[in-house]
Amino acid sequence: MLLIDLLRMDKQLDSEQSQMDKVNSELYLQNCYIIQQNELLRKKAQRLSKENQALLTELKRKLSRANSSQNSNSESDDNSTSSSGSIKFSKS
Repeated sequence: MLLIDLLRMDKQLDSEQSQMDKVNSELYLQNCYIIQQNELLRKKAQRLSKENQALLTELKRKLSRANSSQNSNSESDDNSTSSSGSIKFSKS
């Protein structure tokens, strides 16, 4: 009777080990998938960051141009008021 009990326990341990191996394999595959998705998201975040930086640079360039254009218009207005003697008010 003792030998039969030992064989049953051995078989049960093998079954539990097999089940643990299966769960471990599934978890490993899930982990690999998560790592892969994380890498894709990291690369996408880098691309978006570069795009954002380029757009910000372009916006600053356009604002700088608009400001310099406005300043040159303001200077020409100042020159015309001093020569004609009339005062012009600009909208703020």
